[in-house]
Amino acid sequence: MKEVIAIIRMNMMNQTKRALADAGISSMTAREVLGRGKGIVDLDLLEGAEHGYEEAVSRLGQTDRLIPKRLILVSLPDNLVDTAVQTIIRVNQTKKSGDGKIFVLPSIDAVRIRTGEHGDAVLDEL
Repeated sequence: MKEVIAIIRMNMMNQTKRALADAGISSMTAREVLGRGKGIVDLDLLEGAEHGYEEAVSRLGQTDRLIPKRLILVSLPDNLVDTAVQTIIRVNQTKKSGDGKIFVLPSIDAVRIRTGEHGDAVLDEL
């Protein structure tokens, strides 16, 4: 069992949700989040700010540091992880900065509160 965490553009949520459902993955959690990747940070400014140069610190503070994104959490049996990851990539990849990130983490267990079932039985299955 794995947890797939995807951070995508806000305007790609509906297409991603639809594509995952078409791939047999209907269960998910989504949240609005703020974040940024390395593409937005001027590394020279960041280095100058770390060295305490006032001009760099003031210019760094003027940039929009966090961008609205959508965070998707999906817990899956191992056999659906590749399907989920490839679906998210296919829908969200524009080859431009800001397309997002996907993280795959091991998950120890899942429990359905209503019935007390454990493990893969509570997850989407193909």
